[in-house]
Amino acid sequence: MKNYIPILSLAATLLWTNPVTGKVYLTKDDALKQAFRDAHGIERLTIFLDDEDIKQVQELSKVKVESKLFTYYVAKGKDNEIIGYAVFESHIVRTKPEVFMAVINHKGEIDYIEILAFYEPEEYLPPKRWLHLFKGRRLDDKLRVKSGISAISGASITAEGITREIRRLLATFELMVLKK
Repeated sequence: MKNYIPILSLAATLLWTNPVTGKVYLTKDDALKQAFRDAHGIERLTIFLDDEDIKQVQELSKVKVESKLFTYYVAKGKDNEIIGYAVFESHIVRTKPEVFMAVINHKGEIDYIEILAFYEPEEYLPPKRWLHLFKGRRLDDKLRVKSGISAISGASITAEGITREIRRLLATFELMVLKK
């Protein structure tokens, strides 16, 4: 037992001085249920982007595309009409991930953004009122921080990251879902 005391002391000290940050606010399934309460069905779809698709998305969004896969969800009503779409994205804020869901209406506009998980310290978490700035927005030149989207004092990396991901997913959505 004496051999374990230094190890236990070290573990306790590390946990005390380096607290684990991060929090999961909502699961993917709960987020989809919340977004589409009246849906009679939600279907997961995946698009495989080829090199030309990636080039078009990058040109439209002015954001680098990191993956050839684009997964989204389609919510349908009782008469099989489309209620809306959801896209889940993750990116690194400073050194740790953030996961969010963007809900998009049938016109390709953002309905809302919900943070599902955030592993950086809470002070870098974007406030809901800031996320509300995206409501009704489509991809355009004003969809940028310090242009049509306000900066977040003390969380500029978070603001830039979310805005960049929204630009990329809206471009992909416009080119690969709405135009097909």
